Amino acid sequence: MIPAAYIEIAVILLGVVVLMFGTFSPGTDTRVIALISAFGLLAIFVATFYVAPMPAATTGGFWSFYAADTTALVFKRVMLATTVFVLLMTIDYVPVVRQYLGNSTTQRGLGEFFTLPIFTCAGLMYLVSAVDLVMIFVSLELVTISFYVLISLTRRNPTTLEAGVKYLVLSAMSTGFIVYGITWIFGVTGQTNLQKIGDALSSGGTNQSAALLGLLLTLVGLGFKIAAVPFQIWVPDVYQGAPTPVTAFLSVGSKAAGFVVLLRVLQPFLILHNVGRLLIVIALLTLIYGNLAALPQSNLKRLLGYSSIAHAGYLLIGVACFDGRAVTFYLIAYLLMTLLSFAVLVIVAQQTGEQIDNFDGLSQRSPFLAFAMLVSMASLAGVPLTAGFFGKFLIFMAAIAQHQVALIVAGAIGVACGFYYYLKVVRAMYWQRAANMDRIPVSGVSRLAMIVLMIGIVWLGVYPRPILNALNAKDRPVMLSGSANH
Repeated sequence: MIPAAYIEIAVILLGVVVLMFGTFSPGTDTRVIALISAFGLLAIFVATFYVAPMPAATTGGFWSFYAADTTALVFKRVMLATTVFVLLMTIDYVPVVRQYLGNSTTQRGLGEFFTLPIFTCAGLMYLVSAVDLVMIFVSLELVTISFYVLISLTRRNPTTLEAGVKYLVLSAMSTGFIVYGITWIFGVTGQTNLQKIGDALSSGGTNQSAALLGLLLTLVGLGFKIAAVPFQIWVPDVYQGAPTPVTAFLSVGSKAAGFVVLLRVLQPFLILHNVGRLLIVIALLTLIYGNLAALPQSNLKRLLGYSSIAHAGYLLIGVACFDGRAVTFYLIAYLLMTLLSFAVLVIVAQQTGEQIDNFDGLSQRSPFLAFAMLVSMASLAGVPLTAGFFGKFLIFMAAIAQHQVALIVAGAIGVACGFYYYLKVVRAMYWQRAANMDRIPVSGVSRLAMIVLMIGIVWLGVYPRPILNALNAKDRPVMLSGSANH
């Protein structure tokens, strides 16, 4: 069996190799660099099935900050798969990057476009294994700094530059809240390890009010990462302005890791009063705001940005109901359907634009792309026999089990709103006539990636048992269960 810690090391080494290759071989075709990166990550993905789970060390020592339990291994595979699909998207997006870099004859600036997602993946993988507040902070900064550069890569584009500045300023502010929260928690408990913090809080000799303040400050920072209301103000502008593959990565990878960290951080604080009520309020606000704000949108990237906030609301329902299995399944389903929608958007936007009107008559111009977007929109809306439907089913079952009537009602209203704004895209593709009937070509690599994503969406909607079995393993420390103070 491969030691768990070697997986992240292999990802970092792959990133260094790709960076050196891109730097010292400037004439190499960008597709070669992207494919080397993707196949390298696929090899590491396969290697994760030969890794023995590694629970966190309970006796101290160097590895007390790191845990490779079943949940962590599942999400490491999620991060690797997400990065592979993002790298494949970048192949189709290279002409746009070249346009704004102002140099169409060399690969200057493109090496970073393929390397930084690999380092971001390493940070996300460390993040899902972090069981210490200091390790969580360091991993978050590795991810955030990588996203700074990726968002602003096409810096001659004013919209991209605006998105990068907003992400930089607001992310720096959220980092300050996290550091301040960690300081309070350490001051109260004398610990940064989450398990030891839980032991200190359970002993009864700590100031619970001060510990709750530390948790609230930390939740502000994490709320920024998962786009929860009222910390979501950066999402629409950053999603619209960032390069489309980066938007997909930010929407899927960052959100998934953020929720895993949220589950881990909340675990030792569940004994505190009003934590459950706070989560319910945040879930309600996020769900209502995300869905209502998405209704009038006419730009598809902006619509997907508000949609991301709405899906954070559904996930927060699972968190508020302490059902980690439902949260994990929903995150995997969200990964598949969001990546598929952005994969289609990357290709269509270069030919026509990002407005929903630009998708008019897509079924006539490219039946394959129209069908792929149909599958994605149907799953995001929660149509039966898709992964999105079963994910919402698990979330609502968790709310019903906890008798959370307000969350159930808000969730049902959100689903109705989602059908309206997602099916606007379907209506444009199949019921509207395009002004330009030129066909849209799709490369073989992109077509294969979309087929894999569509199969995954339908497979998890029809036969989710393998994923559920993987999540039913006994060593799941982030799988919250039992009752708490609602």
